[in-house]
Amino acid sequence: MASRPQKIPRDMPEGWLAFLMLLPAMALLGLIVVYPVGRLIYTSLFDLRLSAGSTEPIFIGIENYIFALTEDPQFWHATWNTIIIVLVTVPGSLLVGLGLALLANQPFRYRWPTRLALLLPWALPLVFAGLIFRWFFNTDYGIVNDVLNRLGLEGTSWLTRPNLAMACICLVIIWKSASFMAMILLAGLQTIPRALYEAAEVDGATRFQQFVKITLPMLVPSILVAMIFRTITAIQTFDIPYALTAGGPGNTTETLAMYIHKNTIDFLDFGYGSALAVLMFCVSMIATTAYLRFVKAGGSDER
Repeated sequence: MASRPQKIPRDMPEGWLAFLMLLPAMALLGLIVVYPVGRLIYTSLFDLRLSAGSTEPIFIGIENYIFALTEDPQFWHATWNTIIIVLVTVPGSLLVGLGLALLANQPFRYRWPTRLALLLPWALPLVFAGLIFRWFFNTDYGIVNDVLNRLGLEGTSWLTRPNLAMACICLVIIWKSASFMAMILLAGLQTIPRALYEAAEVDGATRFQQFVKITLPMLVPSILVAMIFRTITAIQTFDIPYALTAGGPGNTTETLAMYIHKNTIDFLDFGYGSALAVLMFCVSMIATTAYLRFVKAGGSDER
């Protein structure tokens, strides 16, 4: 008995083929991003305080958000501290990272030790970096006060005075994150064609003119990418302030991430802590959207 001839399947439409190819990535994204964020938003709509002795969540709608925005001064204080860290450390990290990237990109013979040195601050764990600098700024036996005393100057209490403590936190964050910025900018520098600099030298352009007219414009995409990542991590700052000052003195250096940790882990208020986390997520999304709109507007102007 002869078998029936098999039908040759038609070509799959490109739209369905693209959907099937993207399906595993979409499923993974939904598992590790969409579901946790959705669960966080869901929990924020309930009163779920384990410290009250009840494990049954009570639906309260957006009351947690209203309380945070209108009745919780510590939320705004922690948010303001976070804004200060963003405004100080993002430009600071960019400037220091740009200088390090330019140094590592110089055509001297032994460049690899310089590039290796860029990785060391970035490779250190955040808490470890905070503990190191906590010892540096210690009032009694810290290396900073010891150097000042040897120079005939009087040391001070770096971590027990609010303004100085915040300055120390920003300094440590800049030191820690500048290497990350430098690595991204160094990658951008290496994509700039050398022929542009050679043509500028023929035209008599100085090094500063080459930097302003060639290097900076060509580095704009790398700078924006670095600033997006640095801004998001600055908004979520937790480890270094926690290790350096634990939010002290008092709660004067407490960041929004530390305040979320306090409510969720210390006070076991999962509903309110989830609402605070959602607000921080919204701030991160707003900052990222602003950067992306700027990038899109810049691309439209170039066309």
